[in-house]
Amino acid sequence: MKKNIIIASIVLTLGFIALLSYNRIVYLDAFFFLKGKVTVEKIVCEGDMDSDGICDMDDIVQGARMEVLNQTKYQSTYYEGGYPPEWEGVCTDVIWRALKNAGYNLKLNMDRDILEHTKDYTNGVKIPDPNIDFRRVKNQIVFFEKYATSLTREVRPYDKKNLYQWQPGDIVVLNKTEHVAVVSDKRRKDGVPYIIHNSSTVAVEEENVLLKWSRSGRIIGHFRFPKQEG
Repeated sequence: MKKNIIIASIVLTLGFIALLSYNRIVYLDAFFFLKGKVTVEKIVCEGDMDSDGICDMDDIVQGARMEVLNQTKYQSTYYEGGYPPEWEGVCTDVIWRALKNAGYNLKLNMDRDILEHTKDYTNGVKIPDPNIDFRRVKNQIVFFEKYATSLTREVRPYDKKNLYQWQPGDIVVLNKTEHVAVVSDKRRKDGVPYIIHNSSTVAVEEENVLLKWSRSGRIIGHFRFPKQEG
C-alpha cells in the first residue's frame, strides 16, 4: 500500500511539473491554467468600404481566414501582373487579400504612392515595380505608417486597457525575418488575441504567437487600416 502511495505521488508530481512546463512554453505563464478569463471589449467599427453590411475590421478578418480555408500554399515567386494565383501566396498576400475582402485595393494604392513618393520607400524600392512592390513587407510597413493608425506594440495579458488596442483585423509587422500577420477575432482566456498568417507551408489561423513576438521585441508595427479619425 505504501509503495502504491509513493508511486501515485511521483506520478502526480511529474504530471503537475509537466502541466507547469506546458503552460510556460505555450502561454509563457506556468500558472496560466489557474487564472480566470478576461473579456476584452470589441471596438465599435463603423467603416464599411464595400457596403456589404459587415464592418471593415470584420471583413478583414474574414478575408484573412479565407486564406486558411483556401489552404493557400506558401510560395514566394515573382509574378507578371503582380498577383499570384489564388492557391499560392506569402504573408503579404494574406494582407492584400484580406483588405480586398473589405473593399480596399492595396496594390493600386501602394503602386500609386510608391510612384508618387518613391523616396519614402527607399528600403524596399530602387525602381518602382508594380509586379512585386506591394508584396514586400518593407513596403507594406511604410504604406501603413502613412495611411493607417499606429498602435501599441506591447502585449500585456489580462490588461484590458492594453488588450483593447489589439482588435480583430489589425495588422502586425515583424522584424528578424520580415513578416506580417492579421489579428484574429479569437482570444486566449487572458485576452491575448491569436493571429492569422502564412509563414510557411500553408496559411494558418488562431496561432498563439503574438505574446511571444511582443516579448522578443519582434513587433515593429501594429496598424489599423484605414487610419482612424480623431
